[in-house]
Amino acid sequence: MQGHAAMLLFSFVVAGSFSLGGSVANDIAPTAFNAIRFWIAAIILGAIAIYQGNAGREHFAKPWRYLGLGSMYVAYFVLMFVGLKTAPPVNASAVFTLTPILAAIFGIFIVQQVVSRRIAIALAFGGAGAIWVIFRGDIDALMAFQIGKGEAIYFIGVVSHAFYTPFARRWNFGTPVITYTFGTLLTSAVLITIYAWNDLMATDWAALRPLVWVTLIYIAVFATSLSSLLLLFAAMRLPSSKVMAYTYLVPSWVIVWEMVRHGYLPPVIVLAGVGLTLLALLLLLRE
Repeated sequence: MQGHAAMLLFSFVVAGSFSLGGSVANDIAPTAFNAIRFWIAAIILGAIAIYQGNAGREHFAKPWRYLGLGSMYVAYFVLMFVGLKTAPPVNASAVFTLTPILAAIFGIFIVQQVVSRRIAIALAFGGAGAIWVIFRGDIDALMAFQIGKGEAIYFIGVVSHAFYTPFARRWNFGTPVITYTFGTLLTSAVLITIYAWNDLMATDWAALRPLVWVTLIYIAVFATSLSSLLLLFAAMRLPSSKVMAYTYLVPSWVIVWEMVRHGYLPPVIVLAGVGLTLLALLLLLRE
C-alpha cells in the first residue's frame, strides 16, 4: 500500500509539471530547462543523503548502474523534446500510454515478474481510459492519429523509460532509496548538461519572467526530486507493470490542475475515460 500511495502522489506531481510547463514552454529551451532542473534536484537529494549519513563510498559501489539508469532517464527526456518538435502533444501523449505495457513486458524478462490476467486487463482498461481522456472522447480525432517521425523518435524514449523501472529494481543491491535516487539524478544532470551546453550558454537567465522560475522550482523539487524518489520507492515494492500503470492517471490529474488554475471544465464524455483509469487502479489494488 505504501508503494501504491507513492505512485498516486507521483502521478499528481508529474501532472502539475505538464500544466505549469505548458505555460512557459516557449520562454526557454527545453534542454536548458531540464539541465537546471536535474542539478537542483540532485543537490537537494544529495544534501538529504549526506544529512542522513547515506552518502558514504560504500553507497556508490558499482557506479556503472547510475550511469545506466541516468542514461535511460536522460534518453527519455531528450527524445521526448526532439519528438515534440514535429509530433503534436496529443499524439505524444498517446504514445506515452504504451509505457506501462512495455514496462510489464520488460519486467518479465529482466526481474522475472509475472503479469496475471487481472493485471493485463487492468493495463488494458487504464490504457483505454488514458487515450479517451487524451483525445477528449473524440473518435474522429483518435481515428486521425498518424505515426510520424516525431512519434517514432518519442517512442524510442518511451522504451527507455519503460526499461528504467525493472532495471532500477534489479540494480539496487540494497542501496538506500535516497542515495540511489541521488546517484541517478546526479548522473542524469551531468549527461544532459553535456547535451544542452550550447542552449545553457545561449539562455538569458536574467530576462526570464517569474513564472518560468516558479515552474523551474516546482519541477525540480516536486516533479524531479520527489517524483524520482517516489518512483524508486515504489519500484522496490511493486511489479513494474503496477508502478508504470499510474502514468495512466496523469491525463486525469492534468484536468484537475487545469480546473484549479484556469477554471477549465472538461466535457462530460471525457469523464468516462477518467472512470476507466480508476477502474484499472482498483483492479491493480486487489491482491
